[in-house]
Amino acid sequence: MEYNSTVTLKDGRACILRNGTASDGQALLDVFNLTHKQTDFLLTYPEEHRYTAQQEADFLQEKTNSADEIELLAELDGKVVGSAGIGCVGRKEKIRHRAEFGISVDKAYWGLGIGRALTKACIECAKKAGYIQLELEVVAENSSAITLYESVGFEEYGRNPKGFRSRYTGWQEVVLMRLDFDIGE
Repeated sequence: MEYNSTVTLKDGRACILRNGTASDGQALLDVFNLTHKQTDFLLTYPEEHRYTAQQEADFLQEKTNSADEIELLAELDGKVVGSAGIGCVGRKEKIRHRAEFGISVDKAYWGLGIGRALTKACIECAKKAGYIQLELEVVAENSSAITLYESVGFEEYGRNPKGFRSRYTGWQEVVLMRLDFDIGE
């Protein structure tokens, strides 16, 4: 799936949102490792991610070639500062209407609207791909993210009090959220 858009951030700068391509393998690897060091709200620790730059490139090319999955990059002043993507929950008939959403933005760029722009772009891509439901999991303490997700229409549908086990803080409650697209029954 391909996507390309330019958004104006809160500080007036132009941010390019685009699907990652094979040539972005190292940039995606770098931003992934950075963002996963910066916060304890993401699924993994940087050392758990064992992809090489070439494997990231292959991943990005696979997503570009996909009709229903994508990995978007946020590029600001020529630098990749965040990524977000949608992936099919499963290919079985009973669940293929569902996509999952994930996002991370370099902490130095929080508060500029990049997260909101990436989230909206992923929603647009999920609709284009024909999904009926977009899902995510977010750490309950991450109130900024929850506020963002609610503001674009996600609703909480459950909680897992032992969803994550942080090496720093112990158990983290995970909020399960979904966005249903109104396309009829």
